Amino acid sequence: MNLTPREIVEELDKYIIGQSKAKRAVAIALRNRYRRSKLPKQLREEITPKNIIMRGPTGVGKTEIARRLAKLVGAPFIKIEATKYTEVGYVGRDVESMIRDLVEVAVRMVKDEKAHQMEDKVKPIVEGKLVDAICDTRRAVNMQVDKTIVEQELKEGKLENENVEIYVLDSQKPMLAIGGPEISLGSMFDGILPQKHKKRRMSVARARELLTSEECDKIIDKDNVYAEAIRRTEEEGIIFIDEIDKIIGKAGGSNNQDVSREGVQRDILPIVEGSTVATKYGNVKTDFILFIASGAFHVSNIEDMIPELQGRFPIRVDLDNLTKEDFKRILVEPKNSVTMQYASILAVDNIDLHFTDDAIDEMAEMAFAENETSENIGARRLHTIMESLLEDISFNASDTLPKTEVVIDKNYVQNAFKETKRKFDLKKYIL
Repeated sequence: MNLTPREIVEELDKYIIGQSKAKRAVAIALRNRYRRSKLPKQLREEITPKNIIMRGPTGVGKTEIARRLAKLVGAPFIKIEATKYTEVGYVGRDVESMIRDLVEVAVRMVKDEKAHQMEDKVKPIVEGKLVDAICDTRRAVNMQVDKTIVEQELKEGKLENENVEIYVLDSQKPMLAIGGPEISLGSMFDGILPQKHKKRRMSVARARELLTSEECDKIIDKDNVYAEAIRRTEEEGIIFIDEIDKIIGKAGGSNNQDVSREGVQRDILPIVEGSTVATKYGNVKTDFILFIASGAFHVSNIEDMIPELQGRFPIRVDLDNLTKEDFKRILVEPKNSVTMQYASILAVDNIDLHFTDDAIDEMAEMAFAENETSENIGARRLHTIMESLLEDISFNASDTLPKTEVVIDKNYVQNAFKETKRKFDLKKYIL
């Protein structure tokens, strides 16, 4: 997607409040990818992405920035926890599995795109199979069947919730983990053993989805899909490594745990630096994948990382703690704001939920105070507050009751959190 850094930041602003420095950094990194793609091939091979490391407390938007960025451009993206990986020789996931996971995401993306293009082509085949399945299911219970009427009702969408029995591909493949990478026993014999089908009972709508997917798979060129997936992984892939501070030992630490953590860093280094990883779809070069790392860095510093790994993350961004004003904006401004989410959920049960400005102000002040006086969990604190605030309403709501308007104002919030407010008032007396 050809977006300027300013346009990328504007898109991110629709979902994430504040953190302008981090947004600018990722926007520039993304734009540089586009700029690189326009260069001659010889020069393009020399330019590698400038990886980013973000430092900030939990719940301030680190993961959301990376996730929205990938979604914005339709790039293959995975979020991994650095603590999942262990040093080579220990039981646990090997670091190369992050690349295999990224390729799987890319393959699924390309397959979905190809299938969408083929839907019109396979539609008559799927409709024919559905008509036969509906007729067979009805005959099994001694119902009178007129195939022409069934075809007409299916076209008009009258049978979407009717249950039918169809034969679908048995796609379950057992996984085997032997101290490292998971091995799919089913995929080892793909193309050798005949594919198995099993009979399943489901709605017509679900049957249409499965049959469409199955028919599309038959006509999609898998070699082209895999080649395109590998290209996207190498050129557009984004890997978000969360909790990277958890594999960094304390400054001056020399115990066995710190040595093990350094071993994980050394295993991650060649992946970030640029290497070739073998996957079941082909070899993948990691030289041009964009890595974004993040961590709170409470007990360690970025400078405590091994120097080689530090050098692979030249762009460092500090994310700010959320202020009361930030909490107010998070409650109402983003495209899928917290208040809008809860109002939409309760609307299913005929509750017309509204929040007054003074209620928003009170909740923001409470979230800020709670983060200041106890563990700072960032914007996640708002979900804790909203769940407690709306607990009675959520419990008593039902779609059988008439539509009811509920207005949450400052008094409602204060009454709901009497004990919490009292705890804040007493904090000033504690030394």
